[in-house]
Amino acid sequence: MSDAVKSLLDQLETELKQQQLWRDSSPGAVALASTLPFCCDTLRLEQWLQFIFLPRIRMLLQTRQALPGNVSVLPYAEEAFKAQKDRLLPLLQLIKRIDNVLTAEQ
Repeated sequence: MSDAVKSLLDQLETELKQQQLWRDSSPGAVALASTLPFCCDTLRLEQWLQFIFLPRIRMLLQTRQALPGNVSVLPYAEEAFKAQKDRLLPLLQLIKRIDNVLTAEQ
């Protein structure tokens, strides 16, 4: 199953780039250190996906640690991207697949 997760993470990175949501520079350390879910007080969702979610899940895969279960990014993504829902539908569908695969891992 980890191959499926890795593939989905790679697809997520590609989709963020295709949607021009990928950034070349990281937010500051303070923004990344937020303790709120999705760092919602300091980051946009696409930043959280790029700088928090992708690196953490990839690190867990590389070190063969347990992946998080009961993952539910989609509801927040639907809210965060509601003004661009039609354009970002492929991204939302991919996030749903990631939620489902990670939750099924448990």
